[in-house]
Amino acid sequence: MGFPHSGTHTQQAPCIIFIDEIDAIGSTRKQWEGHTKKTLHQLLVEMDGFEQNEGIILMAATNLPDILDPALTRPGRFDRHIVVPNPDVRGRQEILDLYLHDKPLSDDVDVKAIARGTPGFNGADLANLVNIAAIKAAVEGANKLTASQLEHAKDRILMGTERKTMFLSEESKKLTAFHESGHAIVAFNTEGAHPIHKATIMPRGSALGMVTQLPSDDETSISKKQLLALLDVCMGGRVAEELVFGQDHVTTGARSDLQTATELAKYMVSNCGMSDAIGPVNIKERPSSEMQSRIDAEVVKLLREAYDRVTTLLKKHEKALHALANALLEYETLSAEEIKRILLPHGEGGFPEQQEQQEEGELVLA
Repeated sequence: MGFPHSGTHTQQAPCIIFIDEIDAIGSTRKQWEGHTKKTLHQLLVEMDGFEQNEGIILMAATNLPDILDPALTRPGRFDRHIVVPNPDVRGRQEILDLYLHDKPLSDDVDVKAIARGTPGFNGADLANLVNIAAIKAAVEGANKLTASQLEHAKDRILMGTERKTMFLSEESKKLTAFHESGHAIVAFNTEGAHPIHKATIMPRGSALGMVTQLPSDDETSISKKQLLALLDVCMGGRVAEELVFGQDHVTTGARSDLQTATELAKYMVSNCGMSDAIGPVNIKERPSSEMQSRIDAEVVKLLREAYDRVTTLLKKHEKALHALANALLEYETLSAEEIKRILLPHGEGGFPEQQEQQEEGELVLA
């Protein structure tokens, strides 16, 4: 390959040279064999700046900036770095407009609502969403893309494909219904928790059911209250199983919830300084054995406190737990509005963010 200071390129100036996946040839030389260093060495020599290169711009892209050789990113070489994060709400809306502009849309399609409901999606994810919805429309023989088809595509990307052929016993369905109802009721009655979007006991991917929640906006930072609320919601499924079926009949279905809760508690203690016992410090990757013991004790304390809070809450709202579980057993999937109609007669007030159900992103709890 040629590089920007080669004679052919100078003759063709002005020009832009773009190297995609620069990490393939520009990763740190400490990890490389002798013969594979030569390409990087040539690139570094050509970029030294001693030759005339007016009108030539060299651009490169990588998803792994941390492994690039320091000599490649020093001033005079790749010295201007532009971070391209996942798009925000406005960016997702513009990307969706681009992919949907040549497709017939039903009147019920709200592109802005879809953009708000897909936080963390990049351009490729959004293109995939539109393609899945278009395939479903073709299979159904529809002439236009509908909101339900786009919602189906989003659910498939976020939660996996529905396992329609999977047979679940009545006992397993009942346990799953109470498990998901526990998540939903804790989310509905905990200040700082994201509003509920839907609950389902339809198996998707490796999960037998799930509750999805909607953040009120694209979040850049999260408060301690919100993190504690998330801990509580994670515990809701396990505690609901215990209250209804007894401790001896608790299943392994809460494994992923407990894994999420444990990792979150470690993050709060070790990375965010949200523990009074440990203090406002960021713990390195390999803490001393004494510090590790203190961290472990704080993590267990956070999890036990969340467990106790959720136990108290679900005992208080036991009638609502049974009502919501029975509704899930009958209808399998419930929207936010349907969940609110079930819970409100049982004295479930919720919080403002739950009442103003804004469809702006999803958190999935199985």
